[in-house]
Amino acid sequence: MNWPPERVIIAPANEGERDAVKTAQRALTVDETGDMDAATKAALRGVQTLFKLPVTGVLDRPTAEALDRLRPPSLRGSE
Repeated sequence: MNWPPERVIIAPANEGERDAVKTAQRALTVDETGDMDAATKAALRGVQTLFKLPVTGVLDRPTAEALDRLRPPSLRGSE
């Protein structure tokens, strides 16, 4: 799996992207579905607002890097 994702994930197109979404969902503490559902998009928008990123609700590299800063060190790089 590529983390942080190399491209913007609006809807996962393959298993690697689903894994990246699951990683984000774990960090966001929402259900790990692998889908960009409403709860995931809303949580991503909250992180984007917190870190003063463009508020898109999609999983992109800057948002993934912000999520890494929120995760405890014990969970970083364990995926």
